[in-house]
Amino acid sequence: MAFPITAVPIPELTVTLSTPQIDQPPDGNIPTTPPNPQACGYQWANQDLPELSSSFQASIQALQSEAQASAYAFGENCVLADGSIGRFGAMETDFNVTLNVNDLTNESDLGEWIVKVMQVIQNLPPEKIMGPQPGRVSMIFQSNGDQKIVNFYINQYQALAPGLGGLEVYQALQTSQ
Repeated sequence: MAFPITAVPIPELTVTLSTPQIDQPPDGNIPTTPPNPQACGYQWANQDLPELSSSFQASIQALQSEAQASAYAFGENCVLADGSIGRFGAMETDFNVTLNVNDLTNESDLGEWIVKVMQVIQNLPPEKIMGPQPGRVSMIFQSNGDQKIVNFYINQYQALAPGLGGLEVYQALQTSQ
């Protein structure tokens, strides 16, 4: 069986004009606007809080005279195009405490120190605390040249059941790290 031969016309090349982008003017001249000098890239940063650190240090040293304590704001720097810092946005206030203890293996004693330090932090004036998020607490316990570090968020401590003893506080915060 033979198939009929049908002539197919040769396609014609059709040229179309490109459609300008919605924000492009019809004449094709795209306006350039200089970059906004206030536009910024964000970079993690810390900012010292000398007034809060001073009062926090005094309160902690009332518990242990050789203790060291400081507070700082953690957040973001707005870095401008020229590399300068436009502004700092605090996200939270963080605390560092270094204490001397007799025995790093006495978890009950370490937990009691956590409770004492947290009582100081919770009694700080709220207007001195920067940022909307709960901050972190970093505690370094030292004994005979060795150390043990416990880090936790303030809201983790606040979520603990009331009335826990030092051992339970320490163990609960150790497992949350």
